[in-house]
Amino acid sequence: MKKAVHFGAGNIGRGFIGLLLSKAGYHVTFVDVAAPLVDDINNLGKYNVQIFGKDEKIQVDNVSAINSEKNPDALLDAIVDADIVTTAIGPNILKFIAQNIAKGLTKRIATNKTPLNIIACENMVGGSTVLKNFVYENLSDDVKDEARKLIGFPDAAVDRIVPAQKNDEKLLVKVEEYAEWDVDSAGVVGEIPEIKGMTLVPNLNAYIERKLFTVNTGHASIAYLAYQKGFKDISTAMKDEEIVNSARDVWAETSELLIEKYNFDPEVHKKYVETAEKRFSNPFLSDEVTRVARGPKRKLSPQDRLISPATQLIERGKNPETLSKVAAAALKFDFDGDPEAVEIQNFIKENGMDAAISKFTGAESGSKLFEMIKKNI
Repeated sequence: MKKAVHFGAGNIGRGFIGLLLSKAGYHVTFVDVAAPLVDDINNLGKYNVQIFGKDEKIQVDNVSAINSEKNPDALLDAIVDADIVTTAIGPNILKFIAQNIAKGLTKRIATNKTPLNIIACENMVGGSTVLKNFVYENLSDDVKDEARKLIGFPDAAVDRIVPAQKNDEKLLVKVEEYAEWDVDSAGVVGEIPEIKGMTLVPNLNAYIERKLFTVNTGHASIAYLAYQKGFKDISTAMKDEEIVNSARDVWAETSELLIEKYNFDPEVHKKYVETAEKRFSNPFLSDEVTRVARGPKRKLSPQDRLISPATQLIERGKNPETLSKVAAAALKFDFDGDPEAVEIQNFIKENGMDAAISKFTGAESGSKLFEMIKKNI
């Protein structure tokens, strides 16, 4: 049986990538540091996935788990024997798994010369490339030379809503029906066996930005605007006419950019946007506003979902009015349960809003984007 190593045994890992790998005939070894979760997976050897709104459950078999803190040697051996390695752990955690991956690759390359692809399935641009850079920091020069020939880090774009949830059944995870997993064919080393639900594409950046600037930008926009109006969850916020109209204005701005930049078919893209709106309006998929809005420091960064499309639109002579409005709302996100929100608010108190706009968005004082955001504050 083919073997997959997947970092992250949480709801997204089990309910999305782990599910697809298992159904493609892989034994999936989950890697996590949550001891109770690891124990449950090993004791049961299976779990169920349920699509919201449907009664039937999909059983996922041939799974096991490794606690990377307690049993690092088993993890290294799993990497040596793996046919594919994937992650779904969150962008900020990639650097923490890199050392173990590097150790595993060093051991593998000494004994196993078959190609291996490592795919970071994260909500970020170029996740696999980011992980590769962290891994290479931990490799010796001779291993790097071999790794360049044998180890691929193809970037990926992933999309499936898996809300925070509590279920009575152990390991059960409920997910939306929609799922998308696009992988950059140019980054693949050797061959990846066909995995139903995973699509190899020649121009991944187009799909990454389509997803990032439609799904992630839309979701974040709704959350930051909803927080300002006191809404607690996304589907309830989507009943507010002002928020829906603002979300549609955001999508109009990002759609103009995406269609112009990548020559997407306007009608096909329109349906993609409409699907996103329906997903966010679905009460089964609704998430807490503060959870969707969390991490404003990252979401306001120059290469992420709010500032990147706004900057690109300005470069094309456009005026991203609603994106600027959302960026201003993100800077005012003061939820004290989010460390990044607390950091931004403390910086504003000590240095002022003008300094905060420049620091967290990268927009230089006096620039068009700076002035547009400041106006909306």
